[in-house]
Amino acid sequence: MGLTSKLEKLKLKGDKESESEGETVRKTSETAVGEDNTDDIDEVDNEGQSILMGIISQLRPGCDLSKITLPTFILEKKSMLERITNFFQIPDLLLSANNETDDLQRFIKVTKWYLASWHIAPKAVKKPLNPILGEVFACYWDDLPDENKAYYISEQTSHHPPKSSYFYLVPKSKIRVDGVVVPISKFLGNSSAALMEGWGHVTFGDHDNEVYVMNQPNVYARGILFGKLRYELGDRMTIKCEKTGYEADIEFKTKGFISGTYDAVEGTIRSLKTKEDLYTISGKWNEVMDIKNLKTGKKDVLFDTHKTNTWKPKTRPLSEQLDIESRKLWHPTINALAKRDHELATNEKFKVENEQRAIAKKRIEDGVEFHPKLFTPNQRYSKDSTDLEYKIYKQFDLSTDPDTLTKNVLDVIPILPGQEHDSKFEIPAYKKKDSN
Repeated sequence: MGLTSKLEKLKLKGDKESESEGETVRKTSETAVGEDNTDDIDEVDNEGQSILMGIISQLRPGCDLSKITLPTFILEKKSMLERITNFFQIPDLLLSANNETDDLQRFIKVTKWYLASWHIAPKAVKKPLNPILGEVFACYWDDLPDENKAYYISEQTSHHPPKSSYFYLVPKSKIRVDGVVVPISKFLGNSSAALMEGWGHVTFGDHDNEVYVMNQPNVYARGILFGKLRYELGDRMTIKCEKTGYEADIEFKTKGFISGTYDAVEGTIRSLKTKEDLYTISGKWNEVMDIKNLKTGKKDVLFDTHKTNTWKPKTRPLSEQLDIESRKLWHPTINALAKRDHELATNEKFKVENEQRAIAKKRIEDGVEFHPKLFTPNQRYSKDSTDLEYKIYKQFDLSTDPDTLTKNVLDVIPILPGQEHDSKFEIPAYKKKDSN
């Protein structure tokens, strides 16, 4: 049976399951059909697993998966640029940290926000769409606690290896988040891994621009050849604030072959000045995490994921978006995924990727280099440091008033409905100076 025939069989099976389960789907001009549930459907049954095995059997352990075309039934209905916004869908925790006056408690609350963010993901094993070079995604939140509003801008600043650069701003509360996500995909036999390189920097302007520097755990998909397909977070990540002198060392534990449990997390918060361990963190990152004060022995719930309140990002209508913006670029693919029509999704995805290959070939023929439009390389960047490789090209001084900060972020790229694009945005980007 060929790949197309197998995909068509999956589509028919998906349609029958939807009918038997009495699924109802809703469709709007801005979201794909069934957006609320199809990312939670695990479609890798025996038929799907045979497709994966046919692709992966040609690979050797340790090889790079970034250039391998994976079947669309394991794809999430959003680009990686949009998936990063999962971290900003629990803004009440970040705002609470910013409002905390005690340095140590503020650090604990930042740790709580970051750890709590990881459970916001599809229930099934789904991989976000790989952004094409130069792809952009922008969104906003206009209904946050304490009358706050927030804005998010991102761009795919490199394709091989993939590098997603992003910027998040809450003008009223003077919160800024800059980051670069670099997922390095590896094949490990019955597992695949996204080794997460890159850093995130959270800056609180109301606390003398104190910066929290953090990296990410690695992501593993288990059972891609045999067994049940599921994903795990694994390995260590850190959160550090030099100004206040605290550091969190967190280990996401993967289940062993014989012992252990899924989704466990353990960590320590310590003083950088005295080297003393102050708190321990334990539990499951997708259920309940506890924190224990080592001085008093008191143990409390750090975060219960079952009580999460989320704020979904908003975007401009598709009719107002540029062709290079994520939701418009991938709209036909996303709609096909939502309908579980994987043959159509594959065809639509190939259209986007083939056009990207043609553009890359033309750049080579013309001797033209690609330069990001919205972000600029950091001349001080070193791979061995915690610096960011790319930063937003426009300067943002958090000491300025909220209205000015808002105007500056809206000048970078249209974010709100009704905003018009500057015609200069159509001009190919040029090499920018490091302005941050």
